[in-house]
Amino acid sequence: MSVKLKIKKGDNVVVLTGRDKGKTGTVMKVMPKESRVVVQGVNVVKRHTRPAAGQQGGIVEKESTIHVSNVSLIDPKTSKPTRVGFKTVDGGRKVRVARRSGEVLDI
Repeated sequence: MSVKLKIKKGDNVVVLTGRDKGKTGTVMKVMPKESRVVVQGVNVVKRHTRPAAGQQGGIVEKESTIHVSNVSLIDPKTSKPTRVGFKTVDGGRKVRVARRSGEVLDI
């Protein structure tokens, strides 16, 4: 089941729970069907890969997915975690708004 997520690619987020609690990073990939996101430098796992054409084998570190409920958007004004709301601006356009400060997140 596809769910509309309030976090988008390129957002700065902070991890709320788990092994990487308190770490911040940029969202690299969003998977709405699984309700998961990939955050740069967070939930790094090691994968043992076999050599392929043009690629060397060995132990590779890469970011794994994290559930969207375990991350929170960082407020651009206060640099603290915030919830996300929606508001319609004068052009009739719907934009995301930080609940903590009221700052518009979408440009």
